[in-house]
Amino acid sequence: MSVHGDRARGIPAERRELTSVYHHSGTMARQSVGSSTGLLEPAAPATDAILFQRCAWCATAMYHRLLCPVCQGSELRTERSEGVGTVRHSTVVHRNTPAARNVSLVELAEGFVVRGRVTGPAAAIHSGDRVRMSTAKDPVRGEPVFQLVDEPYRAWS
Repeated sequence: MSVHGDRARGIPAERRELTSVYHHSGTMARQSVGSSTGLLEPAAPATDAILFQRCAWCATAMYHRLLCPVCQGSELRTERSEGVGTVRHSTVVHRNTPAARNVSLVELAEGFVVRGRVTGPAAAIHSGDRVRMSTAKDPVRGEPVFQLVDEPYRAWS
């Protein structure tokens, strides 16, 4: 079927733009919001926010991926996270540092998990604590830094 034949039948331009499953025509308009390349944009303005990707096909949120882990799609949009989440796992690390520090897995409200550090006493951070991002990149390790939103109630601590 040719493109000219589709025009005569009244098929909308959006549907005519795909010439095959794997290639698009050169006239396809690019999305104005985010990047659809699957890579985080290094030229983005340096703000204090976590950038993540969202799959254009299944809307799964992910952090630093090239392909969607659910549908294997490569059309990923870059979005900005609000920085609010919940600690899913936290552990205390004693090596390569002068003092003990924690390493935590934080599930952000957008639905993706990121590894970072939560400020405060390392032994006082537990799974289920609510956190908010304070710095997008730690100057030493390059990981996000979070702080506790509210002091958790611990009856047995």
